[in-house]
Amino acid sequence: MHIEFTRFSPDDTEALVGFLTGENWPFHAGVQEAPAIRKRAAEGLYDDEESRTFWIVADGERAGLVRLQDLTDGTPMFDLRVREAWRGRGLGTAAVKWLTSYLFTEFPEIRRIEGNTRQDNHPMRAVFRKSGYVKESHYREAWPAPDGTVHDSTGYAILRRDWESGTVTVPDWNDETVTGWPGK
Repeated sequence: MHIEFTRFSPDDTEALVGFLTGENWPFHAGVQEAPAIRKRAAEGLYDDEESRTFWIVADGERAGLVRLQDLTDGTPMFDLRVREAWRGRGLGTAAVKWLTSYLFTEFPEIRRIEGNTRQDNHPMRAVFRKSGYVKESHYREAWPAPDGTVHDSTGYAILRRDWESGTVTVPDWNDETVTGWPGK
């Protein structure tokens, strides 16, 4: 499979509308609506100083999308979407490895990259681990779903120094003593 990453342009707005509204995104919060997507595109929110969006083109087809966000604050985050027909074929891992290299190369001031997903999104969590990202957070009942249920959210990150050295530094999860409920 041949994979390329092509930058979004305003001329791609209708393709973006079709992409975001024409697929089921079970692990993304909220529902994508065409007028809102068009408005965000017209305002430059898919490609401006704060964000850049790239199509994942697999074998000549727009198979996914990567949106890099918070590019000016030193700790960017990303949104990754892969069309249902292309899921389970390695595109997610290829995209995360690509965006990690792109961000650390293009923005030398960036020290870390973050990503979040629902706790039950096991494929994405595996992509994070395969790409050198480490679980750094677990937020209970923090991710609302369109059907009204609330899920736990997990956060992953990679440090520039780990990416450069090919190592993985795990947070110190045992840095405090728990003595029980303070009110009892």
